[in-house]
Amino acid sequence: MFRAPLWALCALWFSTWVALAQQTPRPCSEPEQKQFEFWVGEWDLIWPGDKAGETGHGTNIIRRVLDGCIVEETFSGGDSMHLRGRSVSVFDVRARRWKQTWVDNEGGYLDFVGEFKDGQMILACEARSPDGSKVLQRMVWKNVSPKELDWSWERSSDGGKTWQVLWPIHYRRKS
Repeated sequence: MFRAPLWALCALWFSTWVALAQQTPRPCSEPEQKQFEFWVGEWDLIWPGDKAGETGHGTNIIRRVLDGCIVEETFSGGDSMHLRGRSVSVFDVRARRWKQTWVDNEGGYLDFVGEFKDGQMILACEARSPDGSKVLQRMVWKNVSPKELDWSWERSSDGGKTWQVLWPIHYRRKS
């Protein structure tokens, strides 16, 4: 009976492990998976109020979770509005698109798909208006700098030819 020395078995195991590790892609290592880095952090938010001259204020905390693969959002409308919500965003490598799911304290559930292009992140979904007609909804992150950015909630009832801004929010990074 042949008996290999223990060191030979260890060397064989180690070389096999190294070869497998080099072949297995690291999760969330695609360059596109870093495209939402600009959003990660703690933010103070400002938006136009219901009446002229008024402003609404809220907060948003964005962080990487689950080994950095997921971008998690925790939104609060503060004293300005009762809306509280969360989203999770992930870059789907197979589809080559960003996907986001939003849920809130009003029972809202939305699914978005999109991409980062020309300095803007745009995620969109199809929805139904109160009269039952199809509308497109989207979120646009733009004017991105290290300390601030603009976000807007927009709607199109003509298949995306024109967009109406329904809720613009200005983000300012907390110090």
